[in-house]
Amino acid sequence: MTETLPIAPWRVFTVTVRAVRRLSPSFTRVTFTGADLDRFADNGYDQRIKLALPLPGQRGVNLPNGADWYATWRALPAHLRNPIRTYTVRAVRPHLAEVDVDLVLHGDSGPATRWARRASAGDELAIVGPDAGYPGEHGGVEFRPSAGGTLLLAGDETAVPAISSICERLPLDARGTVVLEVPDAADVLPLAAPSGVEVRWLSRGADRYGSRLVPAVVAAAGELLTPGAAKAAAPMPDVDVDTEILWEVPEEVAPAPLYAWLAGEAGVIRTLRRHLVAERGLDRRAVAFMGYWRLGHADAD
Repeated sequence: MTETLPIAPWRVFTVTVRAVRRLSPSFTRVTFTGADLDRFADNGYDQRIKLALPLPGQRGVNLPNGADWYATWRALPAHLRNPIRTYTVRAVRPHLAEVDVDLVLHGDSGPATRWARRASAGDELAIVGPDAGYPGEHGGVEFRPSAGGTLLLAGDETAVPAISSICERLPLDARGTVVLEVPDAADVLPLAAPSGVEVRWLSRGADRYGSRLVPAVVAAAGELLTPGAAKAAAPMPDVDVDTEILWEVPEEVAPAPLYAWLAGEAGVIRTLRRHLVAERGLDRRAVAFMGYWRLGHADAD
């Protein structure tokens, strides 16, 4: 008698690159295909996945499978561990066995950017993503607004794929503001959003990260919050982004006049977190703050 193994929320998909499309100076879209990508769950919003990249001199990726894949991978010698980076799904087409991922091109120093700049059809790697056969929640989706509230979505270029996917799934009567800071004016991409959601693109050029995003989010919060809508400002613990991960997402969202979703460089997001929660008094249970990356720090696996 053959034992049927239970389906886990996530699984390893072996994939190849079907197409690479340069969207702008800072964005490249990679379309992946694979024999079992018809089982990739299309959860939308800001669904996170992990890309496992080839080791230097290797063509494919040999990533451990099973529920304990991560622990098995961590136990490998460093020179045998394929680099792993976290991204957001941009589109899923199960009927075509295709998944799109938009990659941000940051220089040429990290393994993900080096791979993205040279990616071509036929390249092999692995995706750790949600299994459509799993009957429960997969996890990895942090956008969980309260019903009927106004939205404030903001981030730098690393948050553009997630915010774009979120906006495409919003109900037609959604209201709010989207603020996106990108390196170059040519990085403004088509973004489908309901008519009640205003999208503001900001180009920072050679200025520092957050130089456009912070004042724009402060201004948007002032526009979206009526006087007295939030509770009185209260002290809140700070986060040392040099030693801690800034990732604060409420498990249960509290009813509030505004739901905020912010992601990007951790130091910038910490500043916005302090403004919205400590200064404006937004309920911490109605905000999601995610430090996608840290300036001056290598990406963590």
